[in-house]
Parts: sequence; structure tokens; C-alpha cells
Amino acid sequence: MQSAMNRLSVFVRDHRKLVLAAWVVLLVASVPFASRQTENLTSGGFEVPGTQSAEVDAQVERFPEVSLEPLGIVLEQRGGDTAQLQAAVGRVQEAAAATDNVDLGDAAAAAAREAAAQEQVVLIPLDVSGSREDALDVAKDLREELDVGEVQDGVQAYVVGQQALWAGLQEVQKEDLEKAEATGFPAILIVLLAVFGSVLAALLPVGLGIAAVIVTGAVIYFLALAMTMSVFVTNMASLLGIGVAVDYSLFLLARYRDEIHAGRSRPEALDIAMRTSGATVVFSGLTVVISLAGLFLLDAAVMRSLAIGAIVVVLFAILGAVTLLPALIAILGRRADEPGRVVSATGLLIKRLTGRANRPPRTGPSFWVRWTARLMRRPLLYASLAAAFMLVLAIPALSLNFSNGALAQFDESNETRRGAELAAQQASPGASAPVLVVADFDEGDVAGDNQAALQRYVEELEGTEGVAQVQEPQISDDGTAALLTVILDRNPESEQGLAVIDELRAEGGSVSGLDELATVSLGGATAQTVDFADLISGGIWKIILFVLVCSYLILLVVLRSVLLPLKAVVMNLLTVGAAYGVLVAVFQYGWLDSLVGYDSLGFINAITPPLLLAIVFGLSMDYEVFLLSRIRERYLATGDNRRAVAEGLQQSAKVITSAALIMVVVFGTFALTGIPQIKEIGLGLAVAIALDATIVRLVLVPATMELMGDWNWYLPDRLDRILPHADFETDVEEQRDEDREPAPV
Repeated sequence: MQSAMNRLSVFVRDHRKLVLAAWVVLLVASVPFASRQTENLTSGGFEVPGTQSAEVDAQVERFPEVSLEPLGIVLEQRGGDTAQLQAAVGRVQEAAAATDNVDLGDAAAAAAREAAAQEQVVLIPLDVSGSREDALDVAKDLREELDVGEVQDGVQAYVVGQQALWAGLQEVQKEDLEKAEATGFPAILIVLLAVFGSVLAALLPVGLGIAAVIVTGAVIYFLALAMTMSVFVTNMASLLGIGVAVDYSLFLLARYRDEIHAGRSRPEALDIAMRTSGATVVFSGLTVVISLAGLFLLDAAVMRSLAIGAIVVVLFAILGAVTLLPALIAILGRRADEPGRVVSATGLLIKRLTGRANRPPRTGPSFWVRWTARLMRRPLLYASLAAAFMLVLAIPALSLNFSNGALAQFDESNETRRGAELAAQQASPGASAPVLVVADFDEGDVAGDNQAALQRYVEELEGTEGVAQVQEPQISDDGTAALLTVILDRNPESEQGLAVIDELRAEGGSVSGLDELATVSLGGATAQTVDFADLISGGIWKIILFVLVCSYLILLVVLRSVLLPLKAVVMNLLTVGAAYGVLVAVFQYGWLDSLVGYDSLGFINAITPPLLLAIVFGLSMDYEVFLLSRIRERYLATGDNRRAVAEGLQQSAKVITSAALIMVVVFGTFALTGIPQIKEIGLGLAVAIALDATIVRLVLVPATMELMGDWNWYLPDRLDRILPHADFETDVEEQRDEDREPAPV
């Protein structure tokens, strides 16, 4: 790989203006589509093939009069009078007439005007046709037609229903993304400025992060035209893309500057950086891609879309790091590695003000040498304390509870949540997401004995705790199936609402005898939530096994050790467990609500744990490869395990801690500005990276390596002959040049 990276470096240096122009064209072409990336994102993707909810989705087509996703409009007087409220009903009717797949008939409109004469809040049911995606489009169009969020003539309109929640969620996520990027990029720039001491050098990684996110946004737009792409993919791709793009560019730029300071010419320094750290970036990025590919093991479109979005942004971050970044370095020349005048003057002023200008330079062992020596004097104690700390953090993860919910994503002041709460006051709380029950009879139509059993089942449903109403059965076109619309008397996204689904499924029509005559399936949004949570809880072991095996095999090749990869995998599990524990404590238990201003959900969103697992394992591999390959290089040169650990830490610790700090800043920004789903991912990743860069890299790694001694590097001879060599941080080309030099006489 180093030879290929060397050739790429020469090409980019020689054609740097062409490479830059190609990226400029790509970015200019991407901007219009990136700005529209949310247009075709969907609330769907949570369907789980082979489940009852998926079966009901497929069966609903047999009932043309039934809407899979009911929608409605809530009108609230906000300073207006009765006449203005009645006039607002007319605006709703006009908006419905101008929108596809929805209708508000004259009779329903007349009933709404009559209600407006007596009430200050009016709920208007709409006739919606088509699929779940059609209902989402209807909700988006009505939000725009009715200027949702604005008071018009003393009346405020709200679009309500399950798909209205997802439509509102897209708007919130767009706003949150703008806030996160506006806050995150300046914070990253400050950290990079402290690391490099040069404004231009600090701007390079930030520019790469912006480029990766913009191009990925355009790709998401086109992907959403052809496949299901979740509403969560935009923020997730931005969160991950900014972090890894800055991370990868930092690795390469730091190595380039180190080579410049070592006396290399700029072209030579760039070539060395590309064939060492550049190769590490490519390899590490591909390991992140492999980890994310584990999400495909969960058979749900939402997980596939998140995996694809994350993989795309990582690939563009890699591409930018090894093409755009070196091209910019070559164009900028000395300005990419020398501190600017403002930074130099500021640094000198700070030294004078703090009295450090006249201090003699420090001598003796570096901090990392002293730190490593201290740990290695009592390795068992430090390793035990660090492991115990991680395990304590992980304890809450034992009660991890999966669920989903769109309403829970909104702040209490949000207009979408306000509309849903008003609708729940006017009708049953479960009216926005009814449970759909399909009875598909084995023989005959819905008549005779079948009809009697169906009626007994309806009566049984009506007597079930949690059920507010069972609507008149709808008969399929062929007369062999019946559909029951069941309205719950509680929030369908709540734990109590989900429990009703479990109870109804457990009974399955056995009391009424319906189960002997028909196949009974429960569907709808609430049932789908149950099925998706079951998919995650029952399938996450597949992702764990996948990333464990892949991580071990990759590190086995890179580190050429049987035991070091095993230790690294165990430490990654500790990191993930601790991150899960913090998530449960914050979002499920609500321990820090009063401090951080969160409103705990009482559960963890189901897509968070598998996504967090895949990303953390992938990102941890970056630091693992970067650190342990340096330690291995020093061990091969010295044969002294303790010295190798100390010198390896000294060479890589600054870059790793700087990269980790940037990651924490990026993820922490999203943890503070996003919806709960994005906050969970942001906080989980920030905690995982912070623990990985401190407790794991600075304590557990050196302490356990001292305990293991030379066993760290154990590799059977037969395996040594089979494994390929993948030592990226050692400059192979330079080593070959030294080997060709004649020995001194």
C-alpha cells in the first residue's frame, strides 16, 4: 500500500491544481443537491420483514377504504374569534383540495365549522389515501400550505398524526444541524489552532470536513430518490463526517509537519506523510467501513440507510484526506506548516505575560516517559483501577431498554408536539396511531361462523384494558379478511401502549376462537415499534460478533501478534459498555436532567446501540493502529518492551489526544443541540472516544502491556509466514534507501 500511496502523492503534487479544480467542480455541483437532501428522506424503514406488523402493511392494500396513516388538522384560537376560527376551516379545505392523496369533504368541513362555533380548539379528521410515504408527503405539503407554526388571523393550525410527527421532525433536524455545524466548526478551529499554531493549517482539516459533508449530502439526495433513506441519516452523516474528516486530516498533516521539522524538504515530507500516515488513514477508514457494514446484518431499511450514509461520508473523508488535503498542502507550501504572524505574536505575548519567555527549556524525560514509568511500576494496580472504573460505568447498561418514538423527540415547546397534545385532548391519545388488526380467514368469507367469531373477538378487544374504541370491521375486496381499527386510550408510544400490543398478541384471538379460523396479525405504528425493538435486542449479537471477529483479524495483520488484538477487542468492549451505561443513566434513568437540561425518555432509541457499537469499534481501530504500530516499531528497534511503550506513546500521544479532543468537541456539539435520537448518538460517541483516549490509551494499554511483557508480541512462526505485512507507520521506502546505501568503511 505504501508504494501505491507514494505514487498517489507524486501525482497529487505534480497535478495539484487539477486535483483542486476537480474538487471545486464536485463541490459546486454538490451544493444545490446537498441543500435539498432532506426532501425525500422518509419516516419509514422501521418495517421488519416476517413480523406481524409487516404482514399487516402488506394486507392493508386489500382494504381500499382504510388509511394506513391517519392525519388530521388541529385549529386553535390564539387571540381570534369564532368567525376567524370558522374561516380557518375553509383554509384547511382549500389546502386539502390543493394537495394530492388527501381530501376534506363538505360534510366534514361543515361539522368542523359547527364545532368551531362552540369550541376554541377544533380537530378535523382528513381522508388520506396511499402508502405511508404518501401520508408523509401529505403532512409536509399541508405544513407548508397552512404555514404551520405561524398564527394567522388569530388562529394557529397544526398537522397531527404519526406521519405529521415525522414531517415536523425533519424540520427540527434541519434546524439542529445548522446549529450544530455553526457551533462545532468554530470550536474545532480553536482546537486545531492550539495544536498547529497556524491559521491556515487549522483551516485545512475544517475545510476537508465541510467538503466531505457537502458531497455526502448530495449523494444522500440521489440515494433517497432510489431507496428508503431515514430522516436521521443527514445529522448522523454530518456528525460522523466532520469527526472522521478532521481526524484523518490531522493524522496526515501532523506527520507532514513532523517531517518538515526533522529537516525534510516539503515534497519529500509530503511523500513520507502520504505513504505512512496516509496509508494508515486509508486502512483505518476502511476498517470503519467494515465495522459499519455490520449494520446490514439487521434486516431493516432504516439500519441499512444509516449504514450507507455513514459509509459514504467516511469514504469521502478518506478520499479528501489523500487527494484534496495533499493538493492544498502542496499549493500552500510553507504557509501550511509555519505559524502565522498573529499566532506567533499572540504566543509570545502570552509567554511574556505568564513569565515563561525567559525560562530555560525543560530537560530530562518527557511527560509520556515519566507517565509510562509510573504506570509500569504498579501495572496491576493501575490496570485494575481503570478496568473497575469502566465496569462501574457499564453497570446501568444491564437494564438497557430499547424503544422508538417520534413524539418523544420533540421539545415541549415545539409546535408539532403542541398539536399532538391538543389532538389527544380532543380525541383519544391513541387516535393518531391506531392499532390495525387483520384477520385473514383460512376458509370461507366473513360470514356465518366466521362472523360470529369475529364479533366475539371485537367484544374481547373492547374489554381489554388500554383499548378505548374498536371501529366497525372493514371487509377486504374478496370478502375473506377483516380489518379492525383499534384506538388505544393511552399514548401509543409509551411503555403502557406497547404493553397492550404484547398482551393482544399473546392472546391472539384464542378466547374468541378466532385463531382457529383465521390468521390474526397486529400492525400499525405501535406494533411496528415493538417489532423493531425486538429486532434490535434479538439481533445486536450478530453485529457484536461481526465487529469482534473483523477487529481481531485486522489487528492481527497490522500488529502481527496473537494476544494484542485480543486485548484490544476486550478494551473496546469495555469502552462500548461504559458508553451504553452512561446513555442509560442519562436518557433512561434521567440522572442528569436537571444539570444538562435533558428530558429523559425512559428508554434508549433502538437504532442507537447498534450504530454506536459499529462506529466506536471502527474509530477505536484508528487509535489502536496508530498507537500500537508505533509501539511495535520501537519494540522491533530496541527489543525492550517498556521502552517501546514509552517511546511509542511519546511519538503518538499528542496526535491521538488532539484527534480525540476534536472528536469529543464534534460529538459533544451534537449531544447539546440535537433531538434526543441525535443527542444519544453524540453523547455516546463523545463518552466512548473520551474514555478510549484517556482511560484506555493512557492507562490500560501501557499497564497491560507491562503485565504481558514479551507475550505482547507472540506470533507462531507458521502464522508469521502466512500473514501479510501491513506496517504503515514505518517508512518502508526510506528503509529501502538506507539498505541500498554502502556500509561505511
